[in-house]
Amino acid sequence: MFFLIYLVAVVAFTTVYFRIKHWRRYELIKKFPGPSTLPLVGNALMYFNKKPEDVLPFMHKMISEYGKLFRVWIGPYQVAFFSTDPKDLEVILTSNKHITKNNLYKFLVPWLGTGLLISTGQKWHTRRKIITPTFHFKILEEFTEVFDRQGRTLVKLLQEKNSNGESFNIYPFINFYALDIIAETAMGIKLNSQIESGSEYVRAVSEISQIMSTRFIKVWQRIDFLFNNFVSSKKDHDRCIQIMHNFTENIIQQRREKLIELLRHQDEEVATNGKVTASEHKKKNATAGDGELKDEEEFYQKKRMALLDVLLQATVDGKPLTNEDIREEVDTFMFEGHDTTTAAMTFALYAISRHPHIQQRLHEEIVEVMGNDKNAPVTYRHLQNLKYMDLVIKETLRLYPPVPIYGRRIEEDMEINGKIIPAYCNYTMGIYFMGRDPSLYPEPELFKPERFSLENTTEITNPFAYVPFSAGPRNCIGQKFAMLEIKSMLSKVLSHFELLPCGPEPRIIAEIVLRSQNGVHLGLKCRN
Repeated sequence: MFFLIYLVAVVAFTTVYFRIKHWRRYELIKKFPGPSTLPLVGNALMYFNKKPEDVLPFMHKMISEYGKLFRVWIGPYQVAFFSTDPKDLEVILTSNKHITKNNLYKFLVPWLGTGLLISTGQKWHTRRKIITPTFHFKILEEFTEVFDRQGRTLVKLLQEKNSNGESFNIYPFINFYALDIIAETAMGIKLNSQIESGSEYVRAVSEISQIMSTRFIKVWQRIDFLFNNFVSSKKDHDRCIQIMHNFTENIIQQRREKLIELLRHQDEEVATNGKVTASEHKKKNATAGDGELKDEEEFYQKKRMALLDVLLQATVDGKPLTNEDIREEVDTFMFEGHDTTTAAMTFALYAISRHPHIQQRLHEEIVEVMGNDKNAPVTYRHLQNLKYMDLVIKETLRLYPPVPIYGRRIEEDMEINGKIIPAYCNYTMGIYFMGRDPSLYPEPELFKPERFSLENTTEITNPFAYVPFSAGPRNCIGQKFAMLEIKSMLSKVLSHFELLPCGPEPRIIAEIVLRSQNGVHLGLKCRN
């Protein structure tokens, strides 16, 4: 009895304390709609037993009840705003001041460090400046050769699958394809995970994503002490991170040693023979084995622009980046350039398989742009000319944005279209829900690529209703890379196969990245 009285007194005192100390903040927040709160815990109990598959229906219900902007209390002080109003998003996303990610991103720090995704302030500006040249259109043009080569492997594996029109889950095929591409373009290595599909790294990425998604949802797991000491998946969390860090660190070390060796070799050549021409290098190294670098000039003109090579040669205040600095950026790009593009590509294949008339038009465009030779290389110019495919991908990303929710941390009071959001609040943006909002998109459930054509631009009343790559200063640095990769894959697959609408419909869930809980199923029929 005494303990119960004591507990009630503590709750009452804590609640009153926070109310008095942060009176102005409470007064501002209570102007916003939201669910009723309980003393001390706020609305935290609403999330207690939620699973990843519950998130989207739960948030849809909240939007229906409280509108396009509402607040939720997590405990006595922490509050999160949730918005699906593109006018509000425009203010947040275009701000050069409010660029800090919300505090849920801290759960990614043990894996990604404070790389480009999570960092803020001067570190973010510096890293962004270092990395931006790796996405110059000339470098992207070189990357299309990687897309094409990995696409040929994908097609071969799908031909071997030979589903005879029967349903199968295409997600694992696309997952390994995306991993091989990001490994080669970001780290400069050929991982061959499509062929050697038992990748420990891939399994670790999948497992850690599920663990972290659960931690986002179950509020009590957000408390480090409880997660570290009372959650059984903490051991798996640490094991997965160790696997991924070991993987990246080994590659960084090998690449650093290769770079030092090449620089030393170049200095020796110059000291001995004077300037060495590219043709002399090629003649000298013509017998180099597979996987060996045959020409230093190739390294410095092309291979050096892989993200890892740029980071290895970068300096900040005259000092090179440490292995840890490099690892957090490489890990960030392996995550962002793997899981997100996999989601976009698999949902695009699904949508196309369910709309035969759209698939037919896509195939006609591919033949018109690239000719009838299905095995001809797909070039940068080809991809640039696939205009209808652009519309199809945009429509896919409207309905299935790979990152369904964005979050920022408001560090000081901010006025958004006449509303004051107080400092130290999380501001969450529901990208997934905007894409399905009938007030923003007529007939939102229809898959209609033409809505993004120039003739129909008036149909999209606010450009910030469509931000699958974010927008403003923190927009996705790799969005052009992603679009080219998706187009290359689609052109390869649709050249060789007709996609058939069979198998179960996907059960969409919101983890860190949008996924289907039961895979993405379709059938294939080889084209003559």
